[in-house]
This record gives sequence, C-alpha cells and structure tokens, in this order.
Amino acid sequence: MHILVINAHPHLQDSRGNRALAHELETYELIHFHNLYEQYPDWNIDVEKEQQLLLAYDRVVFQFPLFWYSTPPLLKKWFDDVLTFGWAYGPGGTQLQGKEFLAAVTTAGTEKQYRSGGQNAFTISELLRPIQATVTKINGTYLPAFVLYHVQERTDEYLAEQAKAYVEHIRQDAAALMY
Repeated sequence: MHILVINAHPHLQDSRGNRALAHELETYELIHFHNLYEQYPDWNIDVEKEQQLLLAYDRVVFQFPLFWYSTPPLLKKWFDDVLTFGWAYGPGGTQLQGKEFLAAVTTAGTEKQYRSGGQNAFTISELLRPIQATVTKINGTYLPAFVLYHVQERTDEYLAEQAKAYVEHIRQDAAALMY
C-alpha cells in the first residue's frame, strides 16, 4: 500500500512529537512524507499538484499538532483549496471515492484532559469530527486516528517507541484498524 503523509506543522524542526514521527517514516519506501509548510511557505498551494498526489496514493494521513482544537491554518487552507467541488465532491466529484484517510495528531495535553469532563471537555475523536465529516463528504473511508498525547513531557525514548507504533498504525489494514 502506498501512503501519503501530509504534514502540517508550521515549525517541524522545533517539534519533538511530529519530528519523531516524521523521522521514523524516512526508512519506509512506500510512505511519502509531504511537508506543507516547507512546500508552500508563501501559502500559494499548487492545487493540481496536490490533487495528483492524492490520486497517486492508496491512503492519506494528515499529520499535525492540535492547534486550538483544530488543524494548523495551512492544512485548513489545503482542504479549502484542494478538495474542490466537481473534483472531490458534488456532481462529478468522485476522484477520491473509496480512498482511505486518517489523522495523526499530537497534543500538549494528556489523554485524561481530552475526555468528557476533562480539562478540554471533548475527546480527540469529537474534536476530529470536521475531518471525518470532510472525508465522508468526499466519499472517502475515515480510519481511526493515531494520537500522541502530552508530547512535551515525554522522553526521547518514548517518542521513538511511539513513532514505531505510528508507522505500524498507518500501515495496518483498514479492517484491522476499524475493529
């Protein structure tokens, strides 16, 4: 399976969690790492190029740190620009039908903080609903997210272990992820 990882961390070089995940991906031939902030520092997204990338892969992973309970702004712009009417959805918009998508998210908060009644009041699954709704709108298959919590307080060894688990997660068969 060919996997496209769309990374949307505005300061990847300063990130501990996302950088650990990205580093682990380097050794896998069938995984392509696509860094939006590096590719588009001027925020002028090449829509046709991005659409062709989406078509070339079986599974798409959106890797990002949770920013104010959402995606970083360039990833939101990417959704707005690339997933166009008539191409990704609407009449004739069947290009991504059946393609698999999932989110890989890092947070500063603990898992306990991301639950009903916790400090953030919502689970990560609830906060990722807009992405799930987007995938549903484009007739894709939304797979369970990979979440790395409390990244600033983790050891380098822990992050390296979780990076291996991340790669295992995104490479796993869809049926196994959903059950």
